[in-house]
Amino acid sequence: MGRPGSWQSIWGWWQPDLRLSGTITALRPEDLQARGIRGLILDVDDTIVDRWSREIPQEIQSWLERMRRDYVIWLVSNNTSRRRISAIAAQVNLPYIHRAGKPSRRALRQVLATTQLLPSQVAMIGDRLLTDVVAGNRLGLFTIWVQPVRPKPLLFRI
Repeated sequence: MGRPGSWQSIWGWWQPDLRLSGTITALRPEDLQARGIRGLILDVDDTIVDRWSREIPQEIQSWLERMRRDYVIWLVSNNTSRRRISAIAAQVNLPYIHRAGKPSRRALRQVLATTQLLPSQVAMIGDRLLTDVVAGNRLGLFTIWVQPVRPKPLLFRI
């Protein structure tokens, strides 16, 4: 990827390990098991709910229920509204961090410390390259770029 600090290494931060052509529900447990993934950090806005909604679609709720059987799951959002993110997390009884400041690694490190998982055992899943993918790559997580729950132009996914 290039030497640390080079443009090549910085460009590599933008490259997800896996690109899904569908929403998060297209991700299957077998996509993760072979890679030794034990934990999932999920972005919230546009990854599991529409940006202006507080309701997780039933299809995504069902997906979360299936995945939580095998994985530790945390919600990590840049959204500043604790009330909104806590209401979303409460629907599926998941721990969360709001106001994460991605691509800062601070919130992701907090999840790793709490779960006692190694970066190589955790996948960061989100719809934005600049925040979700870059944050995960900077920490050495397995990064997955998904389509937003509601289609958006590529410009709004960077």
